[in-house]
Amino acid sequence: MTLEKYLFFSLKTLISSRKQEIRVNSPFWILNIPSEEMARGLMKRTVCAKSIFELWGHGRSSGELYASLKSYPVDKMLPYLQSDSTYKINIHTFNKTLTQAEKIKKIDALEFLPFNGKVNLKNPEHVFWILEDYGMDPNNVPEEPIDLYFGRWIADGQRELIESYSVKKRHFIGNTSMDACLSFIMANHGRVKPNDVVFDPFVGTGGLLISSAHFGAYVCGTDIDYNTIHGLGKASRKNQKWRGPDENIRANLRQYGLEKYYLDALVSDSSKTIWRKGMLFDVIITDPPYGIREATRRTGSQKETVKSAERSTENHIFISSSYHLSDIFFDLLKFAAEYLVMGGRLVYWLPIYRPEYTEEIIPRHPCLKLISNCEQMLSSQTSRRLITMEKVKEFKDQDQNSYSLDGQYMPYKGHNSFREKYFSGVTKRIAKEEKDNQK
Repeated sequence: MTLEKYLFFSLKTLISSRKQEIRVNSPFWILNIPSEEMARGLMKRTVCAKSIFELWGHGRSSGELYASLKSYPVDKMLPYLQSDSTYKINIHTFNKTLTQAEKIKKIDALEFLPFNGKVNLKNPEHVFWILEDYGMDPNNVPEEPIDLYFGRWIADGQRELIESYSVKKRHFIGNTSMDACLSFIMANHGRVKPNDVVFDPFVGTGGLLISSAHFGAYVCGTDIDYNTIHGLGKASRKNQKWRGPDENIRANLRQYGLEKYYLDALVSDSSKTIWRKGMLFDVIITDPPYGIREATRRTGSQKETVKSAERSTENHIFISSSYHLSDIFFDLLKFAAEYLVMGGRLVYWLPIYRPEYTEEIIPRHPCLKLISNCEQMLSSQTSRRLITMEKVKEFKDQDQNSYSLDGQYMPYKGHNSFREKYFSGVTKRIAKEEKDNQK
């Protein structure tokens, strides 16, 4: 199997923690892909990439680019340069704007290529691109590009999904509704496909269900908050005091024509499973509460009745107790190990206090293999890691509390103080801003 070179024009929102043989600060990535069909399949899913091209030439100067093009096999060019075909050449410059005259000059410089077809600017059969990278610093744009590329356009990514599924336009939202772009990234990390069953144990307003349903999966979820599941109580939207009678998860999926993929959402405590034993879910995608904008809580025990004997009419829970972050994540991993199908994936966000971060604090389970660990910056001191794990071992009863038996539990307990560290950073930032304003 031969690998063809393709140019991947990426708009990155997450940074992988694994080393890659690419210039991380460039939006252009050169990939080796077995076929054009596979390249098109990739672009049908990604929301991070703008376009992909079959790479014909690459250089750090015009001379290098032209030499690279002249060495590209002519037999690979000819199918797209026939006399009965039509084409056009576009130019994209990253971090710099060219005049029309400059663009025409660069296109004319490619006259040595054996184009035999006719130019058609409106509806060409083949589209070619000159792509120039002028770096990432808008305040220090070089005269000449850092890298130049020339290739045949293959396909565009799914960037339009970010706008069409925007939370701003969504019927039912909450304080922590997930950004549409990140929701689709999570669905891709979970490898969600048609007819999968996808579960979110902290479903909230169902934002993560929408991206999975878009890819043809059947979706369901649970949440401890009665009001959120039933669309009751105070609204999160600005200038709206109370939620309307039709604000609920089902209405969100109906809004996008995805209601047929909606199974149900139940009021349930994620720490106390309600499911029958067995491998029920193909993918588990979730964003657990961090204790910042949403409380971390679970139903209490009878021993806690003295502490909290009153029924909460707002949340419809008799007893509520604190739920440490470390316990949330270990319960989540244990649930995934037991209820995912073999090869199924768990995708979730893990909040991190960056000065203390090491890979050792990522929760582990013997039935789950860590696939990827990506970072999204929240502030100079905090971030969250998108953790993707895959079930590689059948769950046994002895795996119930394996994390606490192998001596690895203690490093993860640092997650419990994330809330205090987060607000400590906020307090310091506010104090600094007030001090600067007084100067």
